[in-house]
Amino acid sequence: MRKVVRRFRSLPIRSRLALLVAAAVAFAVAAVSVTCWFIVQGKLYGELNNDLQSSMRGMPSDAFDQLTKTCLQEPRSDTLGMGRLKSYAQVVTSDGKVCLVNDSTAQVKITDGDKAVAKNPDPDSGTLRNGTDSDGNAVRVLTTAVVIKDGPVVRGVVADYALVIAVPLKGTQSTLNELALILLLVSGVGVLGAGAAGLAVARAGLRPVDKLTEAVEHVARTEDLSIRIPVEEDSEDEIARLSHSFNSMTSALASSRELQQQLIADAGHELRTPLTSLRTNIELLTRSEETGRPIPAADRKALLASVKAQMTELASLIGDLQELSRSAGQQGERVQVIALEDTVESALLRARLRGPELTITADLEPWYVRAEPAALERAVVNILDNAVKFSPEGGTIEVQLYEGVLTVRDHGPGIPAEELPHVFDRFWRSPSARALPGSGLGLSIVARTVQQVGGAVTLAHARGGGTVATVRLPGAAAPPPEVP
Repeated sequence: MRKVVRRFRSLPIRSRLALLVAAAVAFAVAAVSVTCWFIVQGKLYGELNNDLQSSMRGMPSDAFDQLTKTCLQEPRSDTLGMGRLKSYAQVVTSDGKVCLVNDSTAQVKITDGDKAVAKNPDPDSGTLRNGTDSDGNAVRVLTTAVVIKDGPVVRGVVADYALVIAVPLKGTQSTLNELALILLLVSGVGVLGAGAAGLAVARAGLRPVDKLTEAVEHVARTEDLSIRIPVEEDSEDEIARLSHSFNSMTSALASSRELQQQLIADAGHELRTPLTSLRTNIELLTRSEETGRPIPAADRKALLASVKAQMTELASLIGDLQELSRSAGQQGERVQVIALEDTVESALLRARLRGPELTITADLEPWYVRAEPAALERAVVNILDNAVKFSPEGGTIEVQLYEGVLTVRDHGPGIPAEELPHVFDRFWRSPSARALPGSGLGLSIVARTVQQVGGAVTLAHARGGGTVATVRLPGAAAPPPEVP
């Protein structure tokens, strides 16, 4: 059985569907055919039973009283007038003695049931059964008790007899056999037709799946993510949904690949500058050691400071790239409910250390969000770092958190209007800020983190000069019940 199941599962889907349809139709046709055959059999047997009972009711009323005198004395008597029925008629005693009543040359085989009817007579009842005659022919038998009024007394009761009449079943069985053959032929044709129809339906229904399979194999073979499966606009079945999902998946993969290629290209470009400068400085230091021509102390100190700054810049750039390369699933594993005001306070401590000459004010109200604590704090730190970087010496930075809206306003030079659409692009840096330290990834990380939380971030001109960064995060003013 397991081998059959394994072989069935190894077949193509269309073959399995065709076999399942054929099997279902075969079961239904078989059930209908068997039911039909039994109904017809019951009808034919019912007609035979009615004929036998009618023949019994049509016998002369005084015929049974003459059985003892005639049947036992003349073994082939037609006292009951049964000769015209072209049937079997015989009398059986309670001890099994048989007396033929009509001119039939064959005798119906007597059973214990016939003897029991003779022993326990009930003139109003009779038994019907299938039997055979002495020649082996099938017959339909009716056995009815016969009470002999003046018969001898045996064991304190009147000695009784049973009348057995029967008709041949040859015609009935021939009709049933022909019906079975016809039903078998019709069932076979129906099953074959159902199998062919099932195969055709499976081919038509699985044609979109074949196209999808070809598309997937093409993508696996060529890595061409531009392929799309045509879908009818008004179709909403499972195949259409699967095709839409495949098209969306390939589109997302193509977009992800483009972003990865762009990230690699931008990262290579950004890494080239500090690496070139770092290599140049190291070569100068190495050449000085190899030639024995020492570099002046002030210049050597400047070179070492430059090397240190470039190493710091590389470390920062690599960290930012690692942050951008993390998938949403990896970040989702560490998502929890956090108090946003505490995260902002922690970021403010770091910002005050980086800009001790600045005045940073904060007005924070409680707000709870679902996010990764480290990622969200890094995003807030990046916003505050930008404000510190572009604030004039002795300037003021205003931070406010109210109903899930975090605003950070500085009083620096601001961002030109034509540059605002690009501030969240990867590696984009304003021409006026390229001399300042930074990788150009800070605001990209902010945008990504805020979007993953379900919020939004914008940068705009502030009234009176400077820039205001606005972060809107979904959440609540009170922690959920599961958070203590």
